[in-house]
Amino acid sequence: MHIDHNSYGSIALAWLICAALIIISRLLFGSSTAFWLIAAVILMIAVWQTLFFRVPVRKAVGSANVITAVADGKIVIKKNVFEPQFLNRECIQVSIFMDFFDVHANFWPADGEITYYHYYPGEHFLAFAPKASAENEHSCIGMRLPGGQEILFKQLAGVFARRIVCYAKVGLPVKGGEQCGIIKFGSRIDLFLPTDAKLKVKVGDSVRACETVLAEL
Repeated sequence: MHIDHNSYGSIALAWLICAALIIISRLLFGSSTAFWLIAAVILMIAVWQTLFFRVPVRKAVGSANVITAVADGKIVIKKNVFEPQFLNRECIQVSIFMDFFDVHANFWPADGEITYYHYYPGEHFLAFAPKASAENEHSCIGMRLPGGQEILFKQLAGVFARRIVCYAKVGLPVKGGEQCGIIKFGSRIDLFLPTDAKLKVKVGDSVRACETVLAEL
């Protein structure tokens, strides 16, 4: 495990705020039991903030035709939709919601090449709201797999997520299971697959990035 290199600034800010709160608590409560309890809670929050940006080591099982979870979380949507931004056809949408305690690093869902990337500034509705996919701030990444199939996934910001980091560049060859970015705080991933994909998950399932197979193409 390591810490996401794009998150050092966020971690430093969190520790500075926690340090300031501890100093204020000391001024207010001295060295009393109340101060030590408050300081312990603040330190736990600081450690949690640091671990929030962790990038775990995972055994990748994705390949040219095996699609794995882009993020840790829970399947909240599985339905047929028309995808108008890149694929321009009927697709199967599979959405993963990440809560505050999930790993928020994201990983490529399969081997392939990046053929489309666009960042959309937008709103910050609740990530599990139906309109979030179209209206929330998000990055949109299209991939062509070795077999010629095309898939798309979105990194969506939620109410608290205010920064999306994505490593996609058009023409970049990628390997399933390698890190593709991070979404800071509660958020969602929308994945759009061909309608003939054989899904391996259902709504309500908990998934782990790199290790949970979402579909076979």
